[in-house]
Amino acid sequence: MTEKSKGFYDLLRGSFLTGESSLKNWRMIIFVVVLLLVMIWSAHSVQEKVVYVASLKKQKRELRAEYIDTSTILMRMKLESSIRKKVNKIGLESAKTPPKKIKVTTQKE
Repeated sequence: MTEKSKGFYDLLRGSFLTGESSLKNWRMIIFVVVLLLVMIWSAHSVQEKVVYVASLKKQKRELRAEYIDTSTILMRMKLESSIRKKVNKIGLESAKTPPKKIKVTTQKE
């Protein structure tokens, strides 16, 4: 067996985990596993935030549409023609003569 094939065979057997310097190897493996777990947790956390932001954007669009609808209804209610119709129902009518300005003067003593 050559040196190269012996090293490959030892790797397949797992002797790097049971040999004399296996403590260093185990530390490295544990470190890599912890890094992988942190990476998976981080990706999951980012995905949750993306979903939350998307739901907030959808809610914002819905609220904006509701705001536009409500403001349109309010503008229609403020129109003079719609106010006249509502006032006519209760018996009030427009004045036939324009209003007059009243001036109040006070005398100084």
